[in-house]
Parts: sequence; C-alpha cells; structure tokens
Amino acid sequence: MYTDLIIEKLKVKFSSGILEIITKNQKRMIITIMPDSIINVAGYLYKTEGFRFIIASALHTKRGFEIHYHFSKDTIGMVLNIHVILDKDNPQIESLSNMFNASNWIEREMHELFGINFLNHPNQEKLLSEGNWAEGVYPLRKEFK
Repeated sequence: MYTDLIIEKLKVKFSSGILEIITKNQKRMIITIMPDSIINVAGYLYKTEGFRFIIASALHTKRGFEIHYHFSKDTIGMVLNIHVILDKDNPQIESLSNMFNASNWIEREMHELFGINFLNHPNQEKLLSEGNWAEGVYPLRKEFK
C-alpha cells in the first residue's frame, strides 16, 4: 500500500531526523521529527511525493511547544501530520512560508499567541492583537509546575 511505501521512503531518507511514527490508520499518520528537519521533510513531501500543505496547529505542553504540520495527498485521501517539539525556553523553527505561502498567516498567528519564532519568515508582524495585550505577552502560553 502507498502508505507503507511513503513511510519507508521517509525512514530511509530522513532516518536521523525521525523520532517517532504513529499510525492512526492507513490514511492518517503522525511523524515526529527533529525541528531542524522540517524544511527538508516538508520539501520532500511536496516536491517529490505530491503532498500539499493544509495548515499547522500549535500547543504548549509540558514537553515544550508542539507544532503539527498537516499535509494531504488528496488523490488517495491520506493525511500526514508532521509533528515537532520545540524548546520550552527558546521556541524557534525555520519558517515554511518561503515554500508555502499558505503557512504565512498561521505562522504569524502562532508567533503572536505562543511566542514561537519562525526563522526567515518574510513578515512576522502582529496579525490579530494590535493593542489587545502587552508586547511580549503570549496569551496561549501556559504555566507548568
């Protein structure tokens, strides 16, 4: 099946950057990677395997700042979630905005709400909150004991 083939290709090509693979079902998987692998993995999925970037979502957990990048292979109904965990104290990752224009606003939103720095983002200005909360305040950050 194509799902197994794409996973095997990813394991071979990005073995040192893949931390975990969780198969939800044959059309939905979560692949946790090292944050510094995001550009190469996203580029491979898009340019070589024909996936499209859908959206990204972020969470602040005890492990750090987690981002799920959602990719779809529409012709077969497959969704891959590329998952990264960023440092608790200095959350940053390379921006996908230079590869996918669609990631521009969601990265700006994550920067504004969580304080995640997207390196090489073309315009990390505020999107939602102009005047709503103080500079350096990130409303979706949590305090963990």
